[in-house]
Amino acid sequence: MSLRTFALSATIVTADPSGVRATLSDALGRGVVVRADGQGLTVEASGIVGVLARELNRRLFSAVLKVGDAARMHAEWTTDGISERFRGYVYLKGQGR
Repeated sequence: MSLRTFALSATIVTADPSGVRATLSDALGRGVVVRADGQGLTVEASGIVGVLARELNRRLFSAVLKVGDAARMHAEWTTDGISERFRGYVYLKGQGR
């Protein structure tokens, strides 16, 4: 399989937003935008390189859970016009093209 470039849109609910914010910056690099909202954190990032959205999602959610094990994450990974949605580690659906 070849490497692809993904964009991420996610919502993370956690008891430790500042700890998760630092973890997100470390895991996703400088291109990540993290905003606090009433429910938690909203994350936007682009230029994330990987093979599968499932692999990237697993790696990101595992990093978030190391900060606080009660965290919840809803994420949408998009590449080449195809979006894949996840709730935590669970794949919800793909759409596009």
